[in-house]
Amino acid sequence: MSCLACIPMCCASLTCGLCSSVASGISKKSARIAYCALFGFSLVMSWIFREVGGPLLEKFPWINSSDGQSKEWFQMQAVLRVSLGNFLFFVILALIMIGVKDQNDKRDAVHHGGWMAKMVVWLVLEVLMFFVPNIVVTIYGVLSKFGAGLFLLVQVIMLLDFTHRWNDAWVEKDEQKWYVALLVISVGCYLGAFGISGILFIWFNPSGNDCGLNVFFIIMTMVLAFSFAVIALHPAVNGSLLPASVISIYCAYVCYTGLSSEPHDYACNGLNKSKAVSIGTLVLGMLTTVLSVLYSALRAGSSTTFLSPSPPSSPRSKPLLEGDDDVEEGKGKAKDKAESRPVSYSYSFFHLIFALASMYSAMLLSGWTSSTESADLIDVGWTSVWVRIFTEWVTAGLYLWTLAAPLLFPDREFY
Repeated sequence: MSCLACIPMCCASLTCGLCSSVASGISKKSARIAYCALFGFSLVMSWIFREVGGPLLEKFPWINSSDGQSKEWFQMQAVLRVSLGNFLFFVILALIMIGVKDQNDKRDAVHHGGWMAKMVVWLVLEVLMFFVPNIVVTIYGVLSKFGAGLFLLVQVIMLLDFTHRWNDAWVEKDEQKWYVALLVISVGCYLGAFGISGILFIWFNPSGNDCGLNVFFIIMTMVLAFSFAVIALHPAVNGSLLPASVISIYCAYVCYTGLSSEPHDYACNGLNKSKAVSIGTLVLGMLTTVLSVLYSALRAGSSTTFLSPSPPSSPRSKPLLEGDDDVEEGKGKAKDKAESRPVSYSYSFFHLIFALASMYSAMLLSGWTSSTESADLIDVGWTSVWVRIFTEWVTAGLYLWTLAAPLLFPDREFY
């Protein structure tokens, strides 16, 4: 039994050599990418533990404390425990970084450096989570549903931010070829959105079955896509077609992931939830999660991002102390310390996004903590369906708000 108890430690220790070699090579500029890499590794680790760790957890008496637990339950435990360790790691960093507004703050060095120590802490947390009582993991699973919902909201906000910046960047070029490119991509996205909707009618509305709920979801998606274009192109709104088209195809994708998560024995699920479809849906979900986290990390370098601790009133390079421009280099460290260097983004919120993403990835791999489906199927169940559909509607609502808000509050800037 003692050998079995060491299995999580052995799995974690396999990464120690890699961690020590990578830690020394992480520069200040690449720190954000390093956090993304660590998060990505935790996703792979969660997937592996789900596939092979379930049977091993059955041998742990403090986990297998009652009879009658299913294979799916142990797989869910493996995923949640890995996620909990990752969540605690980023929450601890988020708490430590609260209030950091200047690069002269000693905690700035903790955020960008000390990677060997941080990786050791991460490994220790991952191992310890396999020794906590089941009630702790159960509570975390419940809280993760809310945390995952918050991450989906952040994901939508980042998508809106991305589409508006993409559109503004090409419009500012003020060249005919960029306008043509905007039109081609917009039309392509709309063709893709309505094409996906048409395929969904075939897959999730089989003949001979009363699939009114699925039909409602698909028609609502098409109505939303059409309304996006109509409202965005209205003269009073003065919107753009590109954001409307990107949000439309995203809503169609989310509708697909929701319908594909329907139980495998549901008559209106024309895909019959084969394992290949389940894995494909999971990969798409994980990919969007990683892209969202990566985008948040890269966008954090901009002073105008929502990660900023406060909107700067002057460029980043301008010192806050008047008269510092004529100071020559090498006058002494005291002068350098007196010069204020504001951070370009909120370190605390940066780590909070990773913590929420850890919760969301756990929900993907555990089917939103539902152990009623087959162990061969991932992210399947009515909870997954309604979370996805609700996410689509929230996305539509937020986008429509970005179009209506400037009209309702003309004296305020929204993006």
